[in-house]
Amino acid sequence: MAEQIIRTIDVRGTSLSRAELLETVPRAQMGVSQAEELVAPILEAVKTRGAAALRDYAEKFDHVRPRNLRVPVEAMQHALDTLEPHVRAAIEESVSRIRAVCQSQVPQDFSTPLADGARVSQRWIPVERVGLYVPGGKAVYPTSVIMNAVPAQAAGVESLAIATPPCADNPDGLPNATILATCAILGVEEVYAVGGAQAVAMFAYGAKGSEPQDGEVLCEPVDMITGPGNIFVATAKHMISGVCGIDAEAGPSEIGIIADSTANPAWLAVDLMGQAEHDELAGSVLITDDEALAQKVIAELEERVPRTKNSERMATALRGTQSAIVLTDNLDQSIDVANAYAAEHLEIHTAQADDVVKRIRNAGAIFRGPYSPVPLGDYMSGSNHVLPTGGTARFQSGLGVHTFMKAVEVIEYDEQGLKALARKVNDFAVSEDLPAHGECVLTRFIDDPYNKETLAAQEDAVGL
Repeated sequence: MAEQIIRTIDVRGTSLSRAELLETVPRAQMGVSQAEELVAPILEAVKTRGAAALRDYAEKFDHVRPRNLRVPVEAMQHALDTLEPHVRAAIEESVSRIRAVCQSQVPQDFSTPLADGARVSQRWIPVERVGLYVPGGKAVYPTSVIMNAVPAQAAGVESLAIATPPCADNPDGLPNATILATCAILGVEEVYAVGGAQAVAMFAYGAKGSEPQDGEVLCEPVDMITGPGNIFVATAKHMISGVCGIDAEAGPSEIGIIADSTANPAWLAVDLMGQAEHDELAGSVLITDDEALAQKVIAELEERVPRTKNSERMATALRGTQSAIVLTDNLDQSIDVANAYAAEHLEIHTAQADDVVKRIRNAGAIFRGPYSPVPLGDYMSGSNHVLPTGGTARFQSGLGVHTFMKAVEVIEYDEQGLKALARKVNDFAVSEDLPAHGECVLTRFIDDPYNKETLAAQEDAVGL
């Protein structure tokens, strides 16, 4: 008997605790410790040997030794000039939509008066220099250029650098032409033919040149690294996170779908397949209280998967431990399961979709209704497709303008404002056994008899 295309998890008739739900929902199995052993020497080699190590790793992993690690601007312009018009139109539409959303996301400074002479303000300051990683591998991702660069530009980041793997079928080792064309459309001129963990190391530590065309310094260090990648990229980001900032440690892509009896089983099936197409570890999870619907979806998968181009990869993902159809008693339990799963992408296919959306606490992005499939968000919905994975949507947001900005408070007290709080600040400080903290304030008003006596008493207490 052939193995079913996707397994079923039945939680009907159960009352699972939060901990039990978290253990029950499907997850990809990640060998992070083994990845760290492989990544550590790459980080060290790039840190110490710079561009020479980058060329060696390109030859080892990408099977090409790039002539120019930094892509010439002329090559990007050529890629744009030769881009098929309909592809360029799609890219420009995607850029236009996400830029409109990003401009609305820019946070506003504020100032709060607290008393006479006392004010606290908050400024939003963009990160100065950012490294954006665009993966290669099983597919080409010009959308990753858009999803990373446009929010950074809207935030006001002054210095943007992009790294993406070189292509073995190009003798010069240039990256994918569509990715280069997208960089040209966005006006990003600092692009490197560097992939994998070595790209993360280059951004974190910088890299000195090794050949005349590199110059003395190939790449300056960045303040933050963003962008998705495989387990080695994610592990490298984790390992350098104390050196510079990162957006997240992204894992395999995933979809969760809440569906009831009103859902179209063929549409559910193709949406699960679309996610499984990413790679063998991608997660596809359907959550439904309708067993008949679940059986129809399984039948659709059995019929459709063998007919697709990437059927082998897709079938592996659907049969993996990270994918399942979860059967529930009712919509309430489906929502509980979805909140425990905290999907990167969560589709809602129910009769009362708006009510369900309001009850979702944990999801990277919510796709409401049957005409909002995940691929719309992948390409040109205007939303960002760099989203938290592996359940981290319980405490993380997707990438956006805020990712590239820092909130910095400005404290403005004048003499009157500080004097009004001097005694209370000192009382706090003494209660924490940090009397010098209080002295910082009281000394500014030493002419006040109370303050002078208080300081004298504190000195007497330590025998001065």
